[in-house]
Amino acid sequence: MRHHKKGRAFNRPANQRGALMRSLARSLIIHESIATTEAKAKELRPFIEKIVSQGRVDSVANRRLIAARLGNDDEIVKKIFNTISPRYATRPGGYTRIVKRAPNAVNARENAYIAFV
Repeated sequence: MRHHKKGRAFNRPANQRGALMRSLARSLIIHESIATTEAKAKELRPFIEKIVSQGRVDSVANRRLIAARLGNDDEIVKKIFNTISPRYATRPGGYTRIVKRAPNAVNARENAYIAFV
């Protein structure tokens, strides 16, 4: 039974799942829109929205927390605090949008785009 088992496992160990989320979050921050599977997009949404919400308050502590969560990349942290988070200063949440795409012809996986609103 999966009682209180939050999140998807993606058939990966915990360290690989964390690396996957960091990688997807970095790509989304850099390109502001990415194509991935629907399950990965749904799992990425709360991860990235917490980062954007934290980036709305520009402080040294928040910069360090976001850098630690995304892997100490100064350019990505600067983009969050200078470009992405100010865009949503008055928005109470819901910074991303998931749009479903046609299934993959090879393995019939549900695909989706995830992008900032």
